[in-house]
Amino acid sequence: MADQTGEATAGAVARLRATAHPLRLRILSLLTAEAMSAADVARALGVTHANASYHLRVLHDIGELVVESEEKIRGGVAKRYRYDATRDLPAQGAEVGDRIAYARATAVEVERRLLDVAPGHSSSSDLEAWVPVEAWHRAVQLLHEASHVLHAAARPAGTPDTVHVSATSTAFTMTGGLTGDAVRWTPSEEHR
Repeated sequence: MADQTGEATAGAVARLRATAHPLRLRILSLLTAEAMSAADVARALGVTHANASYHLRVLHDIGELVVESEEKIRGGVAKRYRYDATRDLPAQGAEVGDRIAYARATAVEVERRLLDVAPGHSSSSDLEAWVPVEAWHRAVQLLHEASHVLHAAARPAGTPDTVHVSATSTAFTMTGGLTGDAVRWTPSEEHR
């Protein structure tokens, strides 16, 4: 059992490290709504085909992307990748440096998105506080549910009757209070 736990932790850390890059975060967001080839990703994000291919390969190799289809094009094969956002990105076992790298990549991506902010509904929150365990579990559950609702509803860019949104959340327990199983929240099967 210890080997499986160690492998799971190593896999989670590798996934966290692989996604700790602003362009890869953009690719994951893009591929939530539709499957795309490296050429499609390059065009959509304004990067070179080689750059898109490299980052797609990194994300695929770590298991973040699935190949939805393959198409023969000009003597080659174009793979169409999709991001399965139902898989959470666990940080259990990750070193603080890895978590900070992910947070920095996310911050760069949020800053890029803020340059494109439009008038309308928005929400922003920041909090460092001591709360009852039940309140913590409920808050994490709501964040988890909101993330899955938005990922499941993602549509290709420009789809009629859709709104272009940004949603980023980070929530974690800190040192000094209860730890371990007392505060650990596990998503119920109905919300996966």
